[in-house]
Amino acid sequence: MVKFSHGCWHPAPDTLIDWAVETVVAETRGDKLHFVTSSKPINHRGDTLNNPTLTHSLSSPLENVLYLSSTHWTKQKSVTQGPHFELFPAGRPEQPAVQTTKAEEGLKLDAGSLSASVDTRPKSFDVSFHAKNKLLTKLGWRSVGYVKQGTTALHPRANYLDPNKGKRWVTYQLQLGVGDKVYGLGERFGPFVKNGQSVEIWNEDGGTGSELTYKNIPFFVTSAGYGIFIPTSNFLSFEIQSERTTRVNISVPGESLSMYLIYGPDPKSIIERYTTITGKPALPPAWTFGLWLSTSFTTEYDEGTVTSFLDGMAEREIPVSVFHFDCFWMPGFKWCDYEFDKDYFPDAKGQLERIKKRGIHICVWINSYIAQESSIFGEAADQGFLLKRTDGSVWQYDFWQAGMGFVDFTNPDACKWYQGKLQALIDMGVDSFKTDFGERIPTGDVVYHDGSSPEKMHNYYAFLYNKVTFEVLEKNFGAHKAALFARSATAGCQRFPVHWGGDPYSTFEAMAETLRGGMSLALSGFGYWAHDIGGFEGKPDPALFKRWIAFGLFSSHSRLHGSGSFRVPWLIDSTGEADKVLKHFVQTKHSLMPYLYSSAIETHQTGVPMLRAMFLEYPEDPIVWHLDMQYFLGDSLLVAPVFNAEGSIQYYLPKGDWYGLLDGKIRTGGGYVSEEHDFFSLPVLLRPGSAIFRSVGERKESVVYDWSEDVELLVNWVEGMDKTVQIADHEKAGEFKVALRVQDGLDGVAVEVIKGKIQGAVAVKVVNKDIASADVDMTEGNIVRLKEGQTKVTFQLK
Repeated sequence: MVKFSHGCWHPAPDTLIDWAVETVVAETRGDKLHFVTSSKPINHRGDTLNNPTLTHSLSSPLENVLYLSSTHWTKQKSVTQGPHFELFPAGRPEQPAVQTTKAEEGLKLDAGSLSASVDTRPKSFDVSFHAKNKLLTKLGWRSVGYVKQGTTALHPRANYLDPNKGKRWVTYQLQLGVGDKVYGLGERFGPFVKNGQSVEIWNEDGGTGSELTYKNIPFFVTSAGYGIFIPTSNFLSFEIQSERTTRVNISVPGESLSMYLIYGPDPKSIIERYTTITGKPALPPAWTFGLWLSTSFTTEYDEGTVTSFLDGMAEREIPVSVFHFDCFWMPGFKWCDYEFDKDYFPDAKGQLERIKKRGIHICVWINSYIAQESSIFGEAADQGFLLKRTDGSVWQYDFWQAGMGFVDFTNPDACKWYQGKLQALIDMGVDSFKTDFGERIPTGDVVYHDGSSPEKMHNYYAFLYNKVTFEVLEKNFGAHKAALFARSATAGCQRFPVHWGGDPYSTFEAMAETLRGGMSLALSGFGYWAHDIGGFEGKPDPALFKRWIAFGLFSSHSRLHGSGSFRVPWLIDSTGEADKVLKHFVQTKHSLMPYLYSSAIETHQTGVPMLRAMFLEYPEDPIVWHLDMQYFLGDSLLVAPVFNAEGSIQYYLPKGDWYGLLDGKIRTGGGYVSEEHDFFSLPVLLRPGSAIFRSVGERKESVVYDWSEDVELLVNWVEGMDKTVQIADHEKAGEFKVALRVQDGLDGVAVEVIKGKIQGAVAVKVVNKDIASADVDMTEGNIVRLKEGQTKVTFQLK
């Protein structure tokens, strides 16, 4: 916790804060505001002495976004030294029209719907941010400051020997309005609403059951219609109503702090603009959406074990899309040498070929730590590819692999060398890499090739590690064909999917905290997400495993993985029921690929995640802002996992009629629903006014098939409905093959082909109303068919 105050009136012990109290320079500089604040009021000319200042700049880099920066000493290494986030990776959008004005009482910047004002009257410092004349937040009295802590904090200005002695911080303390809620800040497993919490942005390997997390993202969303992004990879502290009860206090060590204020007003628009700044998620290939089966960690396995698992899944008719080799595909004490252990895999290349002939893709575990016993350690050290100490020696560590060094990704030659090791694996048949770790990155006595700050690199290392790995895959397979399975992250890492949720225990409580972590990560710009079905630590009991299967297969990505025990279902549940549950939900997910991949494309294009907190879809409903045990998958399917063995569940439905995808039942919303579900079911509900495609043909052995054949269009009709539904072309990833429009008009409900051609027939099923008549023959029940070559069907409802 980083707290500088003791109550409302006093600083913390041994702390001195130079608050911005008065604006002493106020200028409009084209489309920017430039202003300087003093730390004590100016009563006479003598007050310009011994008066530390902060220099500020305020601008609007894109529509509905403001950028504020504040610096104490402008030419310090802590200000200029990298790394710096790669912002606007797709290019900067056209800057909005900005008007800056200076009046007697202050400065003002107007940029479309947003405006910011700076109060320049004596002793009246204030920066207020408005949207359409409504106050969003402000930095007012004692809310922007330069902080000194340490034994010399009370007398720092006369210290000529070391004026930087002690700790130095810059802080913003943003006003939080009555009832305003805060969300996001990366993968956080505690309470979903962040109010009342102290959050530190510092990547650590701490499991899912603590305040530590692998993916710390300096971005949060509020219920007040705006988000805040702090564009630094440095350590950051957020005190969210946990120090001052009306504020979000943001503090960074050093001499400078800046922020992007991102206006929505709806939360989807906030995330869309944030990902314009930090990057949109790449589109994962279609095969990644199927079931991933892992060897698990610290298990005794070899080629025979792998073959037996794949044979067992095939015998039980459970399709596997990806097989993952975890750590021990490499010899012990030699991680990472990026070579298969010859004692366990004497014919690794042949084995990979045999697996791929089954139609299964291959992923292998890696990290960027090179053990001293690795065959490539000396090579990397001699060529300067590992992090060094200031004395020129290699920075080595025993925590994980004995004597290991860390690849220095700021060295371009080290990146090429590392990619060469991965290329050899790709040439053998590997399709994806699980980029594990990346959090245990040293600080202090560390030297990077490009001179980066070790403190700033601690979080940023994850970006370089995943970027370099993703690039070699994309180079081999092409755009929309590359995928990682990544654990550590910082802002911008969403560009290199997929990410999974770390190491949970095998309990229902951990299953729930996993979902909270996933939703918080999704609100931080991450589009695609997975987790260890059944939990990582410990062996799940059969009931937990079966409930987690349902949850896992209704996530964008689905992996069976654990520690110390295998996760094939017949070894978890001797009754054989888990086999059937897994088969059922894998088949269900395969049938939903027309919908899921279209949702994935939307995520790639907009940045709005596939896993969606309820308030992304219903921001006008005050109840959903508190819900953390249910979610949307895409924009049309509400999912409520069951977090107990018995099958009882209570969940909330906004108003309207909701169709159960698994049981065919209608639930009427506008309140809470209580139900019982066996292991083959959970609430998966089609939203009122939505329409989705699903496959109704023969059982699909793969997630990759022609999604436009043998499909059914489910329509949950509402009056006035106008919905366009599309089917993607997996051979042309990112493009749509067929589009249908469902429209309620004077002549009835019309379903019209507006792009592409129908192959075979499309069954159109209206799920909450009875079809009275149609301009074609109704084939059965409540279904009409669009036949091949037909472009439109119209029907009346009872």
